[in-house]
Amino acid sequence: MDRRTPLVPRRYVAIGGRGPEDVVADARGRVLTGVEDGRILRLDGLADPARTRVEVLAETGGRPLGLELLPDGGLLVCDARRGLLRIALDDGTVRILTDSVAGEPLRFCSNVVALSDGTVYFTVSSRRHPLEQWIGDVVEHTGTGRLLRLAPGADSPDVLLEGLQFANGLVPGKEESFLIVAETGARRLTRYWLAGPRAGLSEPFVEDLPGMPDNLWRAAGADGPIWVALAAPRVPALDLLHRAAPAVRRAAARLAVRAPYRPAAMAGALAVDDDGRIRRHVRRRGSDFRMVTSVCAADGQLVLGSLWERGVAVCELPADPG
Repeated sequence: MDRRTPLVPRRYVAIGGRGPEDVVADARGRVLTGVEDGRILRLDGLADPARTRVEVLAETGGRPLGLELLPDGGLLVCDARRGLLRIALDDGTVRILTDSVAGEPLRFCSNVVALSDGTVYFTVSSRRHPLEQWIGDVVEHTGTGRLLRLAPGADSPDVLLEGLQFANGLVPGKEESFLIVAETGARRLTRYWLAGPRAGLSEPFVEDLPGMPDNLWRAAGADGPIWVALAAPRVPALDLLHRAAPAVRRAAARLAVRAPYRPAAMAGALAVDDDGRIRRHVRRRGSDFRMVTSVCAADGQLVLGSLWERGVAVCELPADPG
């Protein structure tokens, strides 16, 4: 059931950098994010404006997107220009785990998770368009997104799924038996089975979402919910274009990457359980905070990140309906 409730903003927190694309919370309620100039930031005290502090932890030398905190205190980073990275948060050391697959450079790593056995899974949004031309991939509907796996100790990933429509957010499901992948360009979540009789197969998890899903997040070790950032509302004209011939979509994509872009004045997110049921749909029309690309719960609040904004939004955390 789509339980729609208003998204209630509390404050906007400027962070001294543009495009906090992914936000993740640590066990102490601090929020980590990466910004356009390559810095990894930690935001502390978001519950109290007088205590809020922004700390620089590292610099990737590229463009950080998806983040994953590790139990040993490390941080995995999908960098759109440099590949899959690991950062030691105690001294800011950056190490490249992998920057290619089967000889092809990883040009648009998007989001990453690490499971309890040390295996790392991550997404590539597009093999045709770089981050700076992301809208071209969404318009062209290339279906060149991927889900990849990096085994412990390996330096080259395996391709598990291809043909995804702008593969984006990634989160493990119940007991790590499956992964959930956000396909931004298809407005759906897809399940990839890791265990059981369907291991290695994929299937729709939630379809016909009310907006374009971006990053996914759930608290480490928690049973749920899975938070889904909605970067944009549904665009009926885009749905129609996706059914057009490839040549028409390519022509439209060439125009889209040259045209000025301004996100819709909408902020929204979903809370989904492990059975694919929408537990919460929070949305704010006419929002000053646009293009919500990530969401996490921290210190009793909902924190929103954005590829577009120069800060994060702190909102009221809605109660689980049960």
